[in-house]
Amino acid sequence: MKYFLLCCFLSGVLLANAQRIPDIGMKNADKIDVPFELENNFIIISVIFNRVFPLKFIVDTGAEYTILTHKEITDLLQIDYHREFPILGADMKTELKGYLARGIDLQIGGMLASQRTILVLDDDYFRFNELAGIEVHGILGADLLRRFVVRINYQKKVITFFDPGHFPEPRQATVLPIDVYRNKPYINVDVGMQEKNLDSLKMLIDTGASLALLVHTGTLPGFETPANVVPGNIGMGLGGFLEGYNGRMDFLDIGPHRLRGVITNFQDFLPGANPELINQRNGIVGNQVLERFNVTFDYIREKLYLVPNRHFNDRFRFDKSGMALVASGVRLGEIVVLSVIPGSPADEVGILPGDHIKTFNGFSTRLFSLGDIVYRLSGRTGKRIRLNIIRDEVKFKVTFRLRDLI
Repeated sequence: MKYFLLCCFLSGVLLANAQRIPDIGMKNADKIDVPFELENNFIIISVIFNRVFPLKFIVDTGAEYTILTHKEITDLLQIDYHREFPILGADMKTELKGYLARGIDLQIGGMLASQRTILVLDDDYFRFNELAGIEVHGILGADLLRRFVVRINYQKKVITFFDPGHFPEPRQATVLPIDVYRNKPYINVDVGMQEKNLDSLKMLIDTGASLALLVHTGTLPGFETPANVVPGNIGMGLGGFLEGYNGRMDFLDIGPHRLRGVITNFQDFLPGANPELINQRNGIVGNQVLERFNVTFDYIREKLYLVPNRHFNDRFRFDKSGMALVASGVRLGEIVVLSVIPGSPADEVGILPGDHIKTFNGFSTRLFSLGDIVYRLSGRTGKRIRLNIIRDEVKFKVTFRLRDLI
């Protein structure tokens, strides 16, 4: 049996043999504004699924197609699946399943995308709920986004979908060329690290990535990671977390815009993966970089418009506790330790993966979002942190101080 990577296995299939022609209606408007939530650096919008269910989708320029991660929804609606696909998981070994569903209507604000073809995963392999800290049901992919000029205003938390024929170019914007391949936008950037510059790295512009910058070290012969890096989970793939190292680049140049001290995830390319399938990219530019601009994607003309906002020069923050956290439990109200960096402040006081954090500096963690706690753990060096923890029904308290790890 042949297996497929998610990034490519639907190529041609979603558009071939369609029984009904997809359509997108904007109520005779030239543009539609859609508010979004920014939760733990994920862009999340409200979607009415098939005119029935109000759901939450991540806006993901790095996903080739729109995906529903909760199959129970289409099962409840008795939607027929036109094909079953075997998929390889993040470890390139685990066997997963997905299904093709046609004729799906997606209501996004004042826009109706009707008769869409989407992928439905057999299980919630991505576990976005745990990472974002709120319920997430799917991914709004580039198969829909490419029909528009898409502007993301991170400060106002509004996405504007423009009719490409009625798009006013933003004033005072830097205009950069992009390469749109399999519906996804790529850009060339320069980076600098330890007095060594790497020019014209080909990066996927990925609004579905909560990180700042990711470098596939295996695509750069002779590349050496910075001396000061720490191991950790750098994201979620199909069926599992992706492991790598975290450090800082001295600078990142996107056109004329230079960002300094950029938090960077370093990961060797997945073993056995074919570089052709990801357009020979060297890495990813994610939301922690993009949120420093008003960003406009013109897919048809292959242009990117950037206007720096007031957060452009903000320091890139990184966790100073040594804990990676996820949300769990009823209404995602539990904060659980996913992993602990050896030698970090959390490790030194005995915190372990699987521990449940019940209070944070004297307040119940149910009063905070996951993003709130993560933000506070990247705060001032030396800040005192007090936690009440439950492990195997045993309660205990720990205290530590935040410390720079990279």
